[in-house]
Amino acid sequence: MTAEPPLDEMVSGGQIRPHWRRVFGTVSDLGAETLAERGRHLDRLLTEEGLTSLLPGESPVRLRCDPIPLLLNAAEFAELEAGLAQRAELLERVLADIHGPQELLASGALPPAIVHANPAFLRSARMRLDGVEAPPQRPLHVYAADLLRGPDGAWRVLADRTADAAGAGYAIENRRALARALPELFRAERQVMRLEPFFEAWQDSLERLAPAGAAPTLALLTPGPADKLWFEHVVLARELSCALVQDGDLTVRDGILHVKTLNGLRRVAVLLRRQDGRTLDPLEQDPGSAGGGVPGLLDAARTGALCIVNAPGAGFAEAPALAAFLPALAPRLLGEALRLPGAEALWLAEEAARARVLADPGAWRLRSAQDGRARPVPIANLSAAGRARLLGLLAATPAGWIACAPVQPSVAPCLGPGGLVPQPVALRMFLLHDGTGWRAMPGGLGRALTEADAAAGRLPLHGLAKDVWVLAEDAYAEIRGPARAAAAPLPIRRAAGELPSRVADDFFWLGRYLERAEAAARLLRVTAERLDRPAPTPREQAEIRSLSECLIVAGLAMPEAVRGVGAGVLASELLVAARPGGALPGLLRQVSRIAERLRDRLTEEVHAIVGRGLAALVGTLEDLPPAHDPGRRGLEPLQDAMAVVLGFSATVAGLAAENMVRGGGRLFLDLGRRVERAQAVAAEIACLLDQPGATAQPARLEPGLRLALVLRDSVITYRSRYLSLLQPAPVLDLVLADEGNPRGLAFQLAAARDLLAGLGREGASEDPGLAASAGGLLDAARALPAEVAAAPDPGLAAAQLPPRLRGLATEVAGLSDGITRLYFALLPAPRSLGLEGEARRLRGAA
Repeated sequence: MTAEPPLDEMVSGGQIRPHWRRVFGTVSDLGAETLAERGRHLDRLLTEEGLTSLLPGESPVRLRCDPIPLLLNAAEFAELEAGLAQRAELLERVLADIHGPQELLASGALPPAIVHANPAFLRSARMRLDGVEAPPQRPLHVYAADLLRGPDGAWRVLADRTADAAGAGYAIENRRALARALPELFRAERQVMRLEPFFEAWQDSLERLAPAGAAPTLALLTPGPADKLWFEHVVLARELSCALVQDGDLTVRDGILHVKTLNGLRRVAVLLRRQDGRTLDPLEQDPGSAGGGVPGLLDAARTGALCIVNAPGAGFAEAPALAAFLPALAPRLLGEALRLPGAEALWLAEEAARARVLADPGAWRLRSAQDGRARPVPIANLSAAGRARLLGLLAATPAGWIACAPVQPSVAPCLGPGGLVPQPVALRMFLLHDGTGWRAMPGGLGRALTEADAAAGRLPLHGLAKDVWVLAEDAYAEIRGPARAAAAPLPIRRAAGELPSRVADDFFWLGRYLERAEAAARLLRVTAERLDRPAPTPREQAEIRSLSECLIVAGLAMPEAVRGVGAGVLASELLVAARPGGALPGLLRQVSRIAERLRDRLTEEVHAIVGRGLAALVGTLEDLPPAHDPGRRGLEPLQDAMAVVLGFSATVAGLAAENMVRGGGRLFLDLGRRVERAQAVAAEIACLLDQPGATAQPARLEPGLRLALVLRDSVITYRSRYLSLLQPAPVLDLVLADEGNPRGLAFQLAAARDLLAGLGREGASEDPGLAASAGGLLDAARALPAEVAAAPDPGLAAAQLPPRLRGLATEVAGLSDGITRLYFALLPAPRSLGLEGEARRLRGAA
């Protein structure tokens, strides 16, 4: 018996379906070549928006978007919305019962093995407190369903998504990118319903969930940048105006959830979770559960002080075994049959179900009864030995399995290498409860399936997505849902202290790594330029020795690799540091990692420019010649590549200056750069002044003084001021004590002092100690050139400065530790030793 051919979404009876005609006509007019180019442009847009990581080697969800949308007319969308709304209501009643009175279990309507064996069933999520019913909260607020359309034209539910209903963020990003890449489609089909009103209604409904008397403060809980759906979490936080938080940002005090900021605790009334419900509260985790979570979180929800969306135990409804019981539960709980059934499913703990499957095993797929994310197994595709093993496992543990009948999915046009090709498709739709009822997003996330995916009945995590268009009969359809809830006026806030401590920490270290990468590029470029000179003079040889020591101090080379080696070996070491796998790409990877963590705090423009810049840098560094064979051009490609790195750093600095509010993230970004540069300048000048025999022959300081001006980008300033030969005091005054020199030490310390003082004034933390410490370091830096100028032998005095400069660098590191302790770790300052005393103790220990 041959399988029934799949339904074609676009074509019926050899004719284009009416609601596809305008789109198909536009695509035909564009032509295959233009369409292919637009597809590549669409890929680039999504990459720049952040669907992929900033640097290669990461592993987010990789979804490409097909330029051909999947179309639904208004009538079939309304039918799907009604069916899914009914299904969401049914699942919500099941969840309320199993986490409440458990009448379904008592009556036998649900077998205990379905409930108690499910790891997503959380006993701690039962909303009772000391035997008293807790304030009512909806178990479901958002819901998603995966659907396939069979050859008969009917849609069937493949899977329910109740834990976090992921994918809505990808849907709206696909829509926006497609509108930019193919505006002709939207001009041709003007009745496409927009997605933004759905997110507006979602935000309004979340605000309505705030407990009585609490401000509607919203937060989205994410596992963090390591999660494969991090990009979507960033998008949702932006669309729903939620604070994006991790469990370390949160704390429960007096039964109320707060986010920890530099300025103290801020209450969270509604928590939209994108974290596994089993890891939310370490006080109530099952033995063996993963760590993390916020102690007391579930207790805050039980008392009604917090609303968690969706409820922690909502993931239970994703169990495939539950689908086998929904047709019988619908009349019991809703008084009506399911409008939108799923594919036929049999729980194999029942003898009659096992008999049906064993009679014709090739006609069924086996799935885990509890794990909705586990891959189905088509029995027909197994070898004889594999089938025997699987059926043996089924006989041993029948309650752990269900059998589901396969559904041949419909096909829709997708862009292939040679033009449009029909490909199996699935549809994920999203619904929310807006306070009066369930409403569906007028669109969704379509997925193009491979033959293996279609045979297995699953949606792949990676691959080709499709924008889903719902075509309205009335282009000016009325706005649905209740009126926006009234909210109390918000108090005006301008303090940097509203920033969460973790975010401030990330901005601080983003500044440090950006500065570190810039300093590394400058040092590599200057060294490469010296090595490329033919027949270096003794003075240039001395400069190369000093630069080698600076490479060691900066962590760009190992001592044994650069000390006492020839120019050829040193040139190879420079390429090793700059090529992939070396120290400089490692610094850029840190920039990428932290920038991705700050994705929700960076504007789209800044993120796109940073992403393109990092991608270009990766390509530039990969194109460098191999370390063992620089080639006939020598180190010229390395110098050019380092100029690109310096350009990237200047671009980011300019964006921060022009695009970020003066406070908050920018304050800590700038503070990180100032601290890093101050420490680097002090250590670098110490290294350059530490010339062999300089205390006996101060004239040997000249190569170091010259390099100090070069590395601090101060050669032109020195010449314009002095019009004479190098002298220690003027050089050191320019690079150490001149507050007007943005590359000098004094500028960094003065800026750090002012930034820290500003934090104190804004109330983030009353700690004049850090600002005073920075001021003390500034005074010490100013004093050094003055002492050299007043000395009988300025050269000798300068040659004796390296230990003091290294001590100054250590004290700057101590300042950084103090910032971390006070603002990021939120620990009190140590009282036995002041910051300066602690730094002195560290220097003595070293």
